[in-house]
Amino acid sequence: MFVITTTLIYNKYTFRILEMIMGIVKISDGLHEEIRKASCTMVRSINSQAEFWIKIGMLAETHPNMTYTEILREQLRLAAVELNEVGNG
Repeated sequence: MFVITTTLIYNKYTFRILEMIMGIVKISDGLHEEIRKASCTMVRSINSQAEFWIKIGMLAETHPNMTYTEILREQLRLAAVELNEVGNG
């Protein structure tokens, strides 16, 4: 079940009202617990961990020829992350 709600948020830095569309997705208690545990390990919020897994899952389904590592590498490339710079820092 999806429930879409709209929330208005005032951004004190840009002096604008931002409209955020949020949804509620029902998942099993077991999956929620696994997301919670993974979020602690990956230093993400529970919502961020779930969003990450959803994004990677969508990319994997639309690019079945790519491995998980290739998907991550491509996403980092698209975000202009310089991996060589991280190792030399």
